[in-house]
Amino acid sequence: MPSDARLIEQLDPASTVLLTVECQRGVVGTDSALPELAEAARTSGALANIARLVAAAHDAGVQVLHAVAERRPDGRGASRNARLFTAAERLPVQQISGSTAVRIADPIPVSENDLVVRRLHGLSPVAGTEVDALLRNFGCRTLVVTGVSANVAIPNAVFDAVNLGYVAVVPADAIAGVPAEYTPAMVRNTLALVATVTTTDEVRSCWKRPRRAR
Repeated sequence: MPSDARLIEQLDPASTVLLTVECQRGVVGTDSALPELAEAARTSGALANIARLVAAAHDAGVQVLHAVAERRPDGRGASRNARLFTAAERLPVQQISGSTAVRIADPIPVSENDLVVRRLHGLSPVAGTEVDALLRNFGCRTLVVTGVSANVAIPNAVFDAVNLGYVAVVPADAIAGVPAEYTPAMVRNTLALVATVTTTDEVRSCWKRPRRAR
């Protein structure tokens, strides 16, 4: 774990953005297209921890971005160059633009200051989307990455953030993947090499601390 002083510096609310990845009803909700992943997000406590982090970000004035994966009803622009994409086309719940499946899932709170970034293609919530430009416009130096899945989208987001020059912070108890035991192994052997790995409580504690006037 990082030193307390280092984490406090990294998580300065003025230069930090919290990203939730694919925390939408059709992925982690009760009517998920991926029930095993949704179950892992709920039973691990990751979904509840994401909600706690978003609420803490709202209280601390930290900008929140929600990254949502969706598709047009006609599928135009959707990626089809990997087994994951073709399998998704056959799922009983489709992440159709404008549908309830692409709304942010309970219990995650959404404020009027949050931004939702929607993508029609690819594996990453960062590369090929508006996220990088938005982060730079917000003066972001640190990106806190939460959500699903630890198998695909989360490592993509972390690698992209690091490659773009941001500090990536990953609360390990606020991400989920399948099988459940894969997530801690991936964090320990992969994400810990490039990101600051921490916990929900440590992030929230940093955001509750009084800060000296600039």
